[in-house]
Amino acid sequence: MHLSRSFRALAALLCAASVAACSHSTSSSGAGASPAPAAIKIGIDLPLSGADASVGRSTLNGMLLAISQANAKGLPGKFKLETMQLDDAVQGVHSPEQGVSNVKTMIADPSVLAMLGPYNSNVASAEIPVTNGAGLAQISPSAVSDGLTLGADAATLRRNNPAQNAFFRVCTTDSRQGSAAAAFALKFGWKKAYIIDDDETYGLDLANVFEHDFAAKGGTILGHDHIAKNTQDFKSLLTKIAATKPDLIFFGGTTSTGAGLIRQQMFDTGLGKVAFMGGDGIPDIATVAGPRADGTYYTLAAPNAQKLPSAQAFIKAYEAAYHKPIGPYSANAYAAAQVAIVAIEHAIVAAGNAMPTRAQVLAQVAKTTDVRTPIGPISFDANGDVKQPVLSLYTIKNGKPVFLDQINLK
Repeated sequence: MHLSRSFRALAALLCAASVAACSHSTSSSGAGASPAPAAIKIGIDLPLSGADASVGRSTLNGMLLAISQANAKGLPGKFKLETMQLDDAVQGVHSPEQGVSNVKTMIADPSVLAMLGPYNSNVASAEIPVTNGAGLAQISPSAVSDGLTLGADAATLRRNNPAQNAFFRVCTTDSRQGSAAAAFALKFGWKKAYIIDDDETYGLDLANVFEHDFAAKGGTILGHDHIAKNTQDFKSLLTKIAATKPDLIFFGGTTSTGAGLIRQQMFDTGLGKVAFMGGDGIPDIATVAGPRADGTYYTLAAPNAQKLPSAQAFIKAYEAAYHKPIGPYSANAYAAAQVAIVAIEHAIVAAGNAMPTRAQVLAQVAKTTDVRTPIGPISFDANGDVKQPVLSLYTIKNGKPVFLDQINLK
């Protein structure tokens, strides 16, 4: 296969970024050799194995692309960016406990000056007290639970250092996602909904907001159940739901916490033709439900990058590097990495082209204003939330996601 010079250079850089993952080794230069550039590490925590791996890997790829391009461009002070990539999945499912362990590993390495991730809100909820206490800037591409940044829950997460916020995200919140899902459902003429959630931070928040807004806008809630962790057989619950004759089943949770099996078993209980809807935790539902995933609808706390002129260069570079389409949060991941990189560059310059501290990088992340990214300019409010989020709606058709609509929430 013929490879262009530019692509070979990009592939080599991506390979270097991957090889640097989890490496704690040191190297020395031979006599007369130029000293290696000093390394600044960006920690990455994502679900990279098991049921969440398909979204985790495509999210990781977006981050690595931004980092490799920054190295190719060059950083102030001739620093080089490396990554510490850690998997927060245990037995195939994202784990808050593993996420905390990963963050502690990053904090133990003084060259880690910023962190990207996690993907899931319950993992973020466990990690935030640790990054807050250590003053390590943390930027998530996809963790949407309101309580991570808003209200009393957020204050509790920042208890180790109440005056400091170290958590930021380039996606929007559950409340906006659940509200948008309720509006989309009613727009499609679905007036009677039954709600199920996985009783986790993300899923419960999303389901509660959907329930409130769907009813407030004229819809009827037929029931709301919470499922137990690791449940495999939902036929009894679905048989009960079938008797209520819903237009829609709304699920708050992820593919790995029940969405895939529920959608699959809906066909065994007379609910195969009933619409199934959720949030951004289920874009990979076909990996579990197979052909029965068709008829699923889901929102993403991100724009459809394919529709954005600002994302076309990113998409072209991503597809050239990985030979596959972008994932649901690849563009968000690239944007999160851009924010971290810009903050690190500004901190280096402010330190006189010397190695900055974590506190200096964190201060620069908090000041983020109009960083140009594929998903639009990124600025943060005082809570660490992006100021101009965009939400999109997809359905699964013939096993593939099909974009339907999006909302700009300026």
